[in-house]
Amino acid sequence: MNVFDRSINFDALFKFSHISASTQEHLKRVYGSFALCMFVAAVGAYVNVVAHLFQFSLLTGLGSLGLMVWLTSTPHSRDTEQKRLGMLVGFAFLTGINLRPLLEMCISINPSILPTAFLGTATIFSCFSLSALYARRRSFLYLGGFLLSGLTLIFLSSLVNIFMGSVWLFTANLYVGLMVMCGFVLFDTQLIIEKAESGDKDYIWHCVDLFLDFVNIFRELLLILGMTESKKKEKK
Repeated sequence: MNVFDRSINFDALFKFSHISASTQEHLKRVYGSFALCMFVAAVGAYVNVVAHLFQFSLLTGLGSLGLMVWLTSTPHSRDTEQKRLGMLVGFAFLTGINLRPLLEMCISINPSILPTAFLGTATIFSCFSLSALYARRRSFLYLGGFLLSGLTLIFLSSLVNIFMGSVWLFTANLYVGLMVMCGFVLFDTQLIIEKAESGDKDYIWHCVDLFLDFVNIFRELLLILGMTESKKKEKK
């Protein structure tokens, strides 16, 4: 018997029988909007790093926060869809602009950190998203409490570290934060599915959840890789 003589049904890899057709269509819109956000954020970050149009400031930070609040307060409907998409694009653009200080720091250390962090983030996000999509429905929703507890722990330890100035605690927060953000990809993906199954088809806001997960993972990886590269240079 030839163990290598086996036919593989690749079509089965893209079948989600546990997800209804309407929800699958909803997910296409979510990930389509997510791709748009990634492109706009990349343009915003690139233009700002190259042209130095904006510095991260209270104004740009409040601008992105204001757009998110406006998006939340605007109900989802056909009449407001284009308007909310504009808010989403503006939020993604400002998010990319606000990444400039971190990007410039990593470029000054080693420019190769940027593509490495992006490819790493894309790989992590894709793997955890697919895991959530293929897994049994609601199987990762129990993570919600643990993830919120993890965020609270990170926030409190960060406040304590302002006075302690511990490099070890800062590094620990980075790695714990990375694990928490990976967990949020699982949780948010399955939560989006459940919301869609129950009739919530607000794909624009669902896109925001995944977009923020991706950006937060990217930030954590940039900081981790930047610290690692700095330590290597110090040893030389």
